[in-house]
Amino acid sequence: MAAGNLVQGALFTVMVVRADMLRDPAFAYELGQQVERSPRFFQHAPVVLDLHGAGAFTAAAEFAEARELLREHTLALVGVQNAEPAQLTAAAAAGLASFAPTASQPSRRVSRPAPAVAEAAPPPRMAARLVTTPVRSGTQIYARGTDLVVTASVSPGAELVADGNIHVYGPLRGRALAGASGDVGARIFCSRLDAELVSIAGRYLVSEQLPAEHQGSPVQIALVDDRLTVTRN
Repeated sequence: MAAGNLVQGALFTVMVVRADMLRDPAFAYELGQQVERSPRFFQHAPVVLDLHGAGAFTAAAEFAEARELLREHTLALVGVQNAEPAQLTAAAAAGLASFAPTASQPSRRVSRPAPAVAEAAPPPRMAARLVTTPVRSGTQIYARGTDLVVTASVSPGAELVADGNIHVYGPLRGRALAGASGDVGARIFCSRLDAELVSIAGRYLVSEQLPAEHQGSPVQIALVDDRLTVTRN
């Protein structure tokens, strides 16, 4: 079989856990409560450990402890992000992958002030991806580099992913992940909120965490002060 047939692109949903949270004695209890509320969502779910600002984690044994803690709650630690070089080495020794962004990647800096130039016109915005048929269970739709507009219903078990905003002009019963490439200004709009999960730039709420007073209502979801907020339209 040709090598080109062995390596293919795919998009997966993973959860991100801040490494410093593992040091908090209350974290295990709170995580256990969330898993108990939504066991099917968390079962064997992949997790990336965010090492931004985290001390230690420079030995493979520390990652083994983190893996065991998460495994107790049915989660699977698969990699790290925002790792320093020593942390990357230890993570690799523990069999973990490295996900961008990482602190070891070279930053792009301007060596000297650029001369004043006329303001360049912004690049043309990509047209939103439009879906006009119901999104069935088990289906994933990804709008790369743009918004996603769905004018029909989204069934439980379906997943919408967009680098920009997500608009659903129908019941949203599956998952919606906006700002997938890290855009914290992205939003989710829907005419009826019955979602299993909503997420913006990696921050998420599962169905049990969504405000009861907004269930079944037209809402918009935004990231405010690093917290997801749900407001009625």
